[in-house]
Amino acid sequence: MVPGKFITFEGIEGVGKTSQINRAREFLEGLSIAVLSTREPGGTALGEEIRTLLLDRQHTGMAPVTELLLMFAARSEHCERFIFPALAAGTWVISDRFVDASYAYQGGGRGIPAADIAVLEKLVLRARAPDLTLLFDVPVDLALTRTAARHGRADRFEIERAGFFEAARACYLARAKAEPARFRIIDASATLDGVAEAVAAALRELVVA
Repeated sequence: MVPGKFITFEGIEGVGKTSQINRAREFLEGLSIAVLSTREPGGTALGEEIRTLLLDRQHTGMAPVTELLLMFAARSEHCERFIFPALAAGTWVISDRFVDASYAYQGGGRGIPAADIAVLEKLVLRARAPDLTLLFDVPVDLALTRTAARHGRADRFEIERAGFFEAARACYLARAKAEPARFRIIDASATLDGVAEAVAAALRELVVA
């Protein structure tokens, strides 16, 4: 059995990556590729319960290390119960955020050293990195404007100040620069169709690789 490919969509709040996942899945299915989509934190019953804790605004004062550990607890369950088995069965997996989000949010945003995050990454991922990471990028002011226009009550991350997202974005871009073979930066300020075409172009590269 040829293992499936693992694709992650990354970016700060308001970049529009989630709206592109269905299009990406449909594009791959049009090529007769079996594909599943999921999200982090979440992806499993336990992961979704942890997600509720992490996004709940009543926990705004949560310690950064607590937040990091909860993220990796959900990620461990996600990998063991969903991602790794699907890939082993030959199914492609698209995840709305993965480990890069921890480096960006808990590392860049919260200030936890990257070396500490790397210890948990090694324990949970066992050296299994995404095959392709699409980083959806826009200036923070545009991202926050988009987030503010959403319907519904903002979650615990969405209410963070601009400085938090500037730090998270800078971390994302630094990781993309350090791993150009894995990352593709998507200009998320383009039209929905323009972004979708950029995503499809990156996926075509992976299909023929």
